[in-house]
This record gives sequence, C-alpha cells and structure tokens, in this order.
Amino acid sequence: MQNDTIAAIATGLTASGIGIVRMSGPESFSVISRIFTRKDGTPGDFSRPGRLHYGFVNVSRETSDEVLVMNMKAPHSYTGEDTIEIDCHGGPLMMKRVLEAVLSAGARLAEPGEFTKRAFLNGRIDLAQAEAVIDVINAKNDDSIKASTSQLKGSVSKKVGELREKLISSCAYIEAALDDPEHYDLTGYAEELLPILTEILSELEKLIASYRYGKVVKEGINTCILGKPNAGKSSLLNALLGEERAIVTNIPGTTRDAIRESITFDGLTLNIIDTAGVRETEDTVEKIGVEMAYRFAENADLILYVIDSSAPQDDSDRMIMNFIEKKGLKAICLYNKCDLDPAGTKNPKNVSRETLRVSTVTGEGIDELMKKIRDMFVDGSVRLNDQVVITTERHVELLKKAAASVKNAVSSVESGIPEDFWTIDLMDAYTDLGLITGQETGEDLINRIFSEFCMGK
Repeated sequence: MQNDTIAAIATGLTASGIGIVRMSGPESFSVISRIFTRKDGTPGDFSRPGRLHYGFVNVSRETSDEVLVMNMKAPHSYTGEDTIEIDCHGGPLMMKRVLEAVLSAGARLAEPGEFTKRAFLNGRIDLAQAEAVIDVINAKNDDSIKASTSQLKGSVSKKVGELREKLISSCAYIEAALDDPEHYDLTGYAEELLPILTEILSELEKLIASYRYGKVVKEGINTCILGKPNAGKSSLLNALLGEERAIVTNIPGTTRDAIRESITFDGLTLNIIDTAGVRETEDTVEKIGVEMAYRFAENADLILYVIDSSAPQDDSDRMIMNFIEKKGLKAICLYNKCDLDPAGTKNPKNVSRETLRVSTVTGEGIDELMKKIRDMFVDGSVRLNDQVVITTERHVELLKKAAASVKNAVSSVESGIPEDFWTIDLMDAYTDLGLITGQETGEDLINRIFSEFCMGK
C-alpha cells in the first residue's frame, strides 16, 4: 500500500480562511502537475523541492481555485515520502472539490491516520511518538499539551530506550558467558546484576506512578456534582464556569437531566456533570434523574457533594452519605450557603476527610476548592519540565508487565536459580518495552492505533 499515493483534507471541514489538502506518495508531484497551472497559465515545475508555488487548481472545467502549493522531497517530509500540500480557500465545499480533483488525477483517499502510519513505517517517528500526535490534537489544557509534545519529541521513547539498552546488555553478557565460559565468567555476576535490575525496576515504577497524573492531564477529572434538591448544585456549576449555564430557582427538582460542562484551571480540566437532586420522589421523570445521578456518581473520579448548610440535614442527606460511604467514592463535602445563618449541620462521618465551606453567591471558598482538587489528584513531586509522564493506558500496562518480569528476574537471582532462567524474564521485559516504541509490534496493533486518528493525519 505504501507504493501508492494518498490524499486527504488535513484541516477541519469548517469555514475558515485556508484549507489544506495533503498528498503523500511517489506520484505526488505527478498528480499535482496534472491539475495545477501557474498564474500565467503555464504548468508548474515541481522538480525543485522546498518551494512554494502560486497558481490555480482546476476543480472542474469551469472552476479553478487560487492556491499555494508546497512540495517536499523524500525523505525530508512528515511521512518520509514525496509530499504535496495544497493551501486552498477554506470553505468546506471548495476543499472537497480540490480533494476530488486530486483523487481524479491519480491519488486515492487516505485511511484514518495513514499519513502518521507511513511516518512510523518509514522510520520518521516511533510508535510512542505517533500516539503523541493524536494527544496533541486532542489536548484539553496546557499541561496536556506539554505532556504530549514532550512525548512527541521523544521523551518517553528515550527513557524506554535507555531501559531496554540496560536489559539487553545484561542479557547479552549472560548469554555470552553461557555460550563461551572460557572467555566470560559469571562468577560474582549476581552481585553486579542486582543493583542494575533494582535501578531499572525503580525507573519503571516511577513511570507507572506518573500515569495517575498523566491520565488526569490527558482525560481530565470526571467530576459529579451530587446533593439533594435546592442544595445549590446548579449554582455551584455556574460559579465554577463563571456563567449562568444551569437554571437556578427556589423550586426543588428544577434540574432533572444531567448537564455536562468542562472547565480548565491551573493546567487541569474538570469534566463536570450536574445531576438531578437526590431525594425520594414519586415523580417518574425525577426518579429517572435520581437514578442517573447515582450512576454518574459511581463512575466519577470525584464527587462534589453539596450540602445546604442553612437547612437541617435530613433523610436525603443520609441517603447520599451512605451511598458515598458504601461505594468508597472520593468526595469533597461542600457546605454551601455559608453566607446564610447555619442550621447546625455536622460533618458527615466516614464520607470524606475533605470538607469545605463555600458560598456560590459570594464566591467564598471556590478558589480553595480548586486548590483542594489539584492537591487530591496531583502529586507535588510531579513536574512536567523534568520528568517523563505516561499518559497512555497501553504504555502503563506494558510498563507493569515489564516491571513484573524484572521482579521475577530479581527473585531468580536472589534465589540462586541458574543464569539461563534470568534471561527469560529479562527478555520478556525487553520485549514489552519494545511494544511501547514499536521495535516489537504486530500489524494488528499498528492498525488499531492508527484507526483512532482523523482522516488527514
């Protein structure tokens, strides 16, 4: 498939000033020559790479679009192949017409992620860097961009490569000593190997631990606002968003369906769901809303449990407290309406060590809430500037497998098991780490990863 030439729209199909149609493959220069003319009507000359050509692309017999065309010669392009990028007018219809002209001239429509897949197969990037491309596109906040661009530059690949080098060096020495004991001696090698394996295991565990933060950075914190009717849940959502997103009234049960919003603060993203007030009710619609509230809460990373501090706690409060306690959910109890006279509310026992008094009217406690959330989910020792952060579930699972294999090797060395058994576990770890960067991989894995990309990337 890499012997053909592919094309796709590389920008979003929305009205914009400029749209980009991209081609990659051995016939890219020939294809563009068939449909492009310069302003004076003469054909374009694409024999010299790295040039910007101004002219027109003929999208039909009657219509041409004014374009800029850039040509890049292999291997000096994103894919490592001959590449053409056409900057046309950014209307969705015009971009489609330019793409149709390119396809009619000999290219075929690219599959999702095929440009990046070719970059990987041509050795321009490894698999970890390829996965970082989609993370850059989907980044929700500054920390997410930092983590994904760091991985795109090779931070994860470099660290994995260093660990693989230590593993293969140890394996190579052991295998050499077993094959040629006259020239290589394993006497006392166990004492030399154990510190190496301990260091490798420590590095693996640091990478695994970083995923807790990396997952939060990449995906955001799924946050459910829970409480009984009129506790101030919708007011809290509005206060966090800084706008009137949810309807707020004094009538209990106003919110019946879940409202979803996202906010970004201090490098993190909260994916917030404001749910219906939890109480015993005979109203069919409201009852469905309560069931949904429980379901969202159970699957959330964090619950913001809103309590009306101006009213006595009742059966609804106890019902919510029991639910949080029984499910073992992470929650912050917010005593709302602290600007009003308190009703002598007590801290709910066994629900959460995190409690806070807030007012959605005055804004009191909101900044402290955001700081508390960050402290709950971000280890203060994690710094994106000087630490590799794992953001992909596939990577962390392979790191866990590699760590387990290294632990087995350590156990074998300490137990005095013959040396040829050591290399089995060390090579398993070496292989698992290779699956992260693509040195060890299969076609099914590659196809699955790149199928998640957009068409023009």
